[in-house]
Amino acid sequence: MSRGRLIVLEGGEGAGKSTNARFIEAWLRQRGRKTQLTREPGGAPLAEAIRELVLHWHGQMPAQTELLLMFAARAAHLQKTILPALLADTDVICDRFVDSTYAYQGAGRGMPSEHIASLEAMVLGELKPDLVIVFDLDPAAGMARVKKRGGENRFEAEQGAFQQRVREAFLERARRQPERYAILDADRALEAVQQDLARILEERL
Repeated sequence: MSRGRLIVLEGGEGAGKSTNARFIEAWLRQRGRKTQLTREPGGAPLAEAIRELVLHWHGQMPAQTELLLMFAARAAHLQKTILPALLADTDVICDRFVDSTYAYQGAGRGMPSEHIASLEAMVLGELKPDLVIVFDLDPAAGMARVKKRGGENRFEAEQGAFQQRVREAFLERARRQPERYAILDADRALEAVQQDLARILEERL
C-alpha cells in the first residue's frame, strides 16, 4: 500500500520555514497530491497545549524537562496527525521535526545525543522523513527578522552562541545524510529562495 511522504522544514529562528511550507503545499497540490500542513511542537490538540507550555513558560525549565516535553508533544502529533495522514497517502509538510530536538535540546541545551536517540527510537520507531530541507541563515540575520515581527518565545530569546550551536547542528546532520537532506541558503529574497526550493522538490520528489 502506498503512503504519503513526510517532508520536513528545519532551520534556525527567522529562516522562513512557515512561509515556504505553504509554498511546498501549493507545489504538491498542483501535482495532484493530497497534503497536510503541520508543525512542531504542536500539530494536534494535546501537542499544541504542550507547545504553549514549552515556548512560553515563565521561569527556568530544566533541559531534561524540555526534552521530554518535546517528545511528549511529538508522540501525540504522530498518533493523531502524521501517521493517519501518511497512511491515507497524504503528503505531510512539517515545520520542524526531530532534527530540531537534536539542534535545540542537544547542541543548544547540551542534552546527550544518545538520550535523544533513545527517545527517538521509542516514539518514532522506524519512521524517517523522506526529505528534510534545512533553511540555513546566519543567526544574527534570523534574529533581526524575529525582532522585526515581534513576540519572542523562549528559544527566540536565546543569545547568539546558542543560536550558532543550533545552526551548526542542523548543517552537520544534513552533511552526514545528503541523500535525505538538502541545505537551502535562506539569506536571500523570497523569490530566489523559492526558485531553489522548487528545484529541490523537482529533483527529490
